[in-house]
Amino acid sequence: MKSTKIITCFLVQNDKYLILKRSEKVKSMKCLWAGISGIIEGNEEPIYRAKRETLEEVGIVEDKISLLKSAQQIRIDSPQYANHEWLVFPFLFSVQDPKIILNWENQEYRWISPSELTQYKTVPSLDKVLASLL
Repeated sequence: MKSTKIITCFLVQNDKYLILKRSEKVKSMKCLWAGISGIIEGNEEPIYRAKRETLEEVGIVEDKISLLKSAQQIRIDSPQYANHEWLVFPFLFSVQDPKIILNWENQEYRWISPSELTQYKTVPSLDKVLASLL
């Protein structure tokens, strides 16, 4: 089975968590709601990728976020590709009064409470990833 290591991180402020709606332009999981995510390249540390993706996807620099928690990697079977799994490294960062600037990978964002996540069509097991951080 092929494995791809990815990070998924959430930003939280005032007990609301940021989710992003993936754009039509991304390779996988088009138009589904997700956390900030990205593929871990080579031997880079997952925390490095989490901070880099936060800057790239929502325009927030590293010194404006604080790591609250990371969780053990979660294995998720890919519904799109046969014989493929995602190894997800979850992170939770706090942020104060951020100005969200989306790049091409996402088309919309929302601040929600964890109980509201069920109202959105999300990438597989996003609820499980978020629950691992709460």
